Amino acid sequence: MAENKTTDRPMVEMRPGGGPGGPGGPRARLNAEKPKDLKGTLSKLIRYIGKNSMLLIALLVLVVLIAILNLAGPALQAEAIGAITIDTEGAHVDFDKLYIVVIVMAAVYIVSSALTYLQGVAAARLSQNTVRTLRADLFAKISYLPIRYTDTHRHGDIMSRMTNDVENISNSVSQSIASLFSAMITLIGSFAMMLYYSPILTLVAIVTIPLTIIVTTNLSKFMRKYFVAQQRILGQLNGHIEETVTGYKTVMAYSKEESSVEEFRKISSEYRKVGIKANIWGGIMGPCMNMIGNLGYLLIAAVGGYLAANASLGIDAIQAVLQYSKQFTRPINEIANQYSQILTAIAGAERVFEIMEAGSEPDDGKNPITPDEINGNIVFDDIRFSYKEGEPVLKGFSLDVKQGQKIAIVGATGSGKTTVVNLLTRFYDIDSGKITIDGIDIMDIPKNTLRRAIAIVLQDTVLFSDTIAANIRYGKLDATDEELRRAAATANADVFVERLPEGYNTVLAESGSDLSQGQRQLLSIARAVLADPKILILDEATSSVDTRTEMHIQSAMVALMKGRTSLIIAHRLSTIRDADKIVVLDGGVVAEVGSHEELLAKKGAYYRLYQNQYAGFAT
Repeated sequence: MAENKTTDRPMVEMRPGGGPGGPGGPRARLNAEKPKDLKGTLSKLIRYIGKNSMLLIALLVLVVLIAILNLAGPALQAEAIGAITIDTEGAHVDFDKLYIVVIVMAAVYIVSSALTYLQGVAAARLSQNTVRTLRADLFAKISYLPIRYTDTHRHGDIMSRMTNDVENISNSVSQSIASLFSAMITLIGSFAMMLYYSPILTLVAIVTIPLTIIVTTNLSKFMRKYFVAQQRILGQLNGHIEETVTGYKTVMAYSKEESSVEEFRKISSEYRKVGIKANIWGGIMGPCMNMIGNLGYLLIAAVGGYLAANASLGIDAIQAVLQYSKQFTRPINEIANQYSQILTAIAGAERVFEIMEAGSEPDDGKNPITPDEINGNIVFDDIRFSYKEGEPVLKGFSLDVKQGQKIAIVGATGSGKTTVVNLLTRFYDIDSGKITIDGIDIMDIPKNTLRRAIAIVLQDTVLFSDTIAANIRYGKLDATDEELRRAAATANADVFVERLPEGYNTVLAESGSDLSQGQRQLLSIARAVLADPKILILDEATSSVDTRTEMHIQSAMVALMKGRTSLIIAHRLSTIRDADKIVVLDGGVVAEVGSHEELLAKKGAYYRLYQNQYAGFAT
């Protein structure tokens, strides 16, 4: 594509990478990161989890049962200790009671283990079902994002949100959700059991809670910004990798391997620095909670020992309170240890929901017209448009195209040629003016209808990792094999396809890289032939093929354009000599309109373009 400046942006299919101006740009700095809506993100994530209500209920039931069984353990241990009494005559053991308690304890631990296994299964299913729905919604959203969004966000960063961020959510849901539910039940149950055995020791146990709240609150302020930054920089890293792999030929051709590696090292180094800080602060939380928990355990043991020495409390009660105090602090410690993973998941969820909440491509068309009813009379009326506010690309562009006419649009790079096509297909919407097809404003035509009536052959072909037949059939999914072969023959693609070992069933490499540029272009043209459009757009369709192949394509184009309204964006002026009308754009306005001979005779802008291209001088 010749036009790749801010004054005339290329169509999205032509871009090998993402736009440079998105928030995932490689120069984004850590100090630009700001914490976002934590409560809002959690609320949205909980709604997705709640869509699997039966699994969630099953998981909750299992968590409650396991928590109850775990709470029963210390009480049973206290009963076992209570079966042993010591008096002046020595130690006495109530073996009948002890046997029963031991059997019950064994049963409790066995059942608890079995339920824990089932809990793991339920948590895994809930996690995968949740992220499947989230991933499907995210991909559906990406499929309907406006072209402007994909132009201003790096593709690698978008893909990172679909893969890395969603995977982090999956891990967090499967590992943390049960812990959070269990923690709530265990905290309440442990507190109640401690009160039952000794209110005094319970007060000692909760002395450390304010310290816990202070530590977690202050640490979280430091931690969260690093985890948000870590996920964002990971998106930048993926974006750089995606751009380098996609454009590896260009990188090699200009010997930019070293600078590309250096750029990777720079982003990777920043990711490493942020990752170290995130892991350090995330890792500190667990030891801090353990220290606070051990402090509480020490206080309980000291006060309990004092009470036991004064015969105010039995050993069995002290042992039970000690065990319950561990259960009371363990959920807090577990959550603290998982806090870094939870923050990573929340940061990823924020990035996912950023895309989910982005505006979808608008489609206000309510006119019931069908593609078959479109004839192809196009009118551009005083069109004004800019990709960036204050930098207009088209400045009052007007053009009347009759059904079946072959219109060529030429001009210097950045003059607005491709923008005209972008607006006609509604890849972008105009700022002011009006575009009509058969007298109907294209804003009133549903985009699906509008685009089904138009076929585009781009300079940079887009092929998929599928069979040749599937790539051609992309123009008409229900086409028969006979229609497909006829389209390939019209585009002169059948000659090389039938020479391949698998013919039309040959599976192409990514982007058709195992074919020549000319062969890829022929398949793209065959796709447009099969689509049988009312309006045909050719954007430098023959610029990437040799002269002999161009002759074959030109002959195919004559048949293809017959009876169809055709717009041809051309730099190679030899391809548009027989156009019904040639429109010369200059600075976003129409400079000249006429046939090839008429414009040459005027010796104006078109004449200068022609002389520059073929005579080697300007007049």
